[in-house]
Amino acid sequence: MTNSLSIGALESFLIAIAVLFLGHFINSKIDLFKKYNIPEPIVGGLIVAFAITASHFQGISLEFSLPLQNTFMLMFFSTVGLAANYTQLLKGGTKVFLFLAVASFYIIIQNAVGVGLASAMGLDPLLGLIAGSITLSGGHGTGAAWSQTFADAYQLNTLELAMASATFGLIMGGLIGSPIAQRLIQKHKLESEYGAGTNTHDRFPELITYNEREEDKVTAKKVIEILFILLICVTGSKHLSNFVNSFDIAWLKIPDFVYALFIGVFITNICEVTKVKKIDNETVDILGTVSLSLFLAMALMSLKLWNIFDLAIPFLIILTIQTIVLALFSYFITFRVMGSNYDAAVMVGGHCGFGLGATPTAVMNMGSLVSRFGPSPQAFMVVPIVGAFFIDITNLIILQAYISFIG
Repeated sequence: MTNSLSIGALESFLIAIAVLFLGHFINSKIDLFKKYNIPEPIVGGLIVAFAITASHFQGISLEFSLPLQNTFMLMFFSTVGLAANYTQLLKGGTKVFLFLAVASFYIIIQNAVGVGLASAMGLDPLLGLIAGSITLSGGHGTGAAWSQTFADAYQLNTLELAMASATFGLIMGGLIGSPIAQRLIQKHKLESEYGAGTNTHDRFPELITYNEREEDKVTAKKVIEILFILLICVTGSKHLSNFVNSFDIAWLKIPDFVYALFIGVFITNICEVTKVKKIDNETVDILGTVSLSLFLAMALMSLKLWNIFDLAIPFLIILTIQTIVLALFSYFITFRVMGSNYDAAVMVGGHCGFGLGATPTAVMNMGSLVSRFGPSPQAFMVVPIVGAFFIDITNLIILQAYISFIG
């Protein structure tokens, strides 16, 4: 018998902050984590998740109340939009389509690996898609949606496998991204064109660095102003998402954080062109970093790791090989196609994040890199736009092609 224990919203928020402190403390004490820039929310969040898993097997189920988790995610992507003024967009716009091509090509490989290994192990080839781009590039939401489709059309009950696969990918994407990118940076002696350190905003005030160690001159008034703009993006994204979804057109249904990002892009460029208001990038930087950290802490401490233990051995084998294939692909292909420079290396960390997990994981990986090696505004513009929006469209097209071929 399992006893359920509900943690209140305020107490859950307190634990989420403690998760970040725990991750920071452990990283400061373990040289391996510090050396390879393992993100603090991953470290602290997994420790809490393992503790909750242990209590689950002892018959105690802990449930957190985290009503602000999605809001923090929307706030972060709003800051990504606010960082994309038209000068930055013109500077790196073509990279968006190049990175989309690379990521889309990888999805074809990802599904080929999944379907091929599933067939070799005597499983239904469709299950290979569950251990492919449905959950790894798609995440939990895409996994749940396709599980319903597979249940209705093919009488395959895959929901538990999909959730477990997505959880596995989320963890592995956060663990391998930063070390692989760091290896590229150090091997090729790459440097940020803006330099490393904690005073970037003194020299480049227009940049949003997502460096938690950045020394910023922020006032209470600036925080309130930017918070107001972020909440416009957040509320606007929810209303816009509800409006678009009311038309019940499948291809129009995109995540609400995509709307938050593009509302941010609209606001920052309107301000840039009209000169009505100067967006304070230092404050955007700080609130973006805080929002991302809290969102990831909440997401990771809520993981139900016991779902991973339900994975059959064949699925674990497939997912482990998928992790290795993405590591090799991003190291040798993504890096070279994206220019073999510092920005390309940071994008490699991002590709590992959303190729196995989700866009926030990709951004977390990149954030841990730029905190040490210096800003990469191009990576922070390209990866979220591709990972949050365009890749879902190409993933859907590729999945439909695979299903038609298998069927």
